[in-house]
Amino acid sequence: MDIKIAFLQILPGKDIRENLENGKRACIEAKEKGADVALFPEMWSDGYYLPQDDEEIKSLAVEKDGDFVNAFRSLAEELQMAIGITFLEVHDPKPLNSVVFFDRTGNEIMHYSKVHTCDFSFERVLSGGDGFRVAELDFGRGKVKFGSMICFDREFPESARILMLKGAELILAPNACPMEINRLSALRTRAYENMVAVATCNYPEGQPDCNGHSSLFDGVPWKHDEPGVRDMCVFEAPGEPGVYVASLDLDALRKHRAEDIMGDKYRHPEAYGILSDTSVKGVIGGEFVPW
Repeated sequence: MDIKIAFLQILPGKDIRENLENGKRACIEAKEKGADVALFPEMWSDGYYLPQDDEEIKSLAVEKDGDFVNAFRSLAEELQMAIGITFLEVHDPKPLNSVVFFDRTGNEIMHYSKVHTCDFSFERVLSGGDGFRVAELDFGRGKVKFGSMICFDREFPESARILMLKGAELILAPNACPMEINRLSALRTRAYENMVAVATCNYPEGQPDCNGHSSLFDGVPWKHDEPGVRDMCVFEAPGEPGVYVASLDLDALRKHRAEDIMGDKYRHPEAYGILSDTSVKGVIGGEFVPW
């Protein structure tokens, strides 16, 4: 059994109206190409535009249950295809960088806001999300448990680890940055260490500070009935704009998860207390506090 994932690696328009229309057309193309779920790049509602003026950025934010997001709810039901729509969300005191997933009936199954905002840069004008979530997606031929992380979330092993511990088999990750070898390697590592698939949708070349290369890592580094290791990257888009569709073999992933040693098989959480102790700061992050 496989699930077909559409990466909507497309350029934004000049305003939210254009993004709505461009996004709808991309979803229709994804459905025509056989996709079960369509994923947008990060903050599609305004094309990842982050003005540093508080009033201006608040004026760009949209309600989770407003017209922009609900248009994709209706489209998901019309197309009978799940959609992960990303947007700058109204929130107090600062907007959120969010994604909502609708299943093929138009039912909202997940609402996630980026936890690890880039406070060192333009995202200082945003609030962060409050945790990681997992939901079940029924795509007609079967079901898959999935979670989401957004862009900078991938740099923290804890993000994918928590999603794995909550049962995620697949992580759908909107993105807006250059996907070069080190960032792709981070995604590969998140997939390998957690035995999860990771699908990332980026903006294409032509969007500032982006280069395409949306990717799918299937989380299966070897198969027990085959010699040697294999490349977990089963899809990597070029830099050009496009709607790209890739297949994830869920049976192979589930077989690997059942038979291999990674993920939660041999963890020792009793030794990891320092990870959740907020009084501890690393040598790089601040003054070291002995633990």
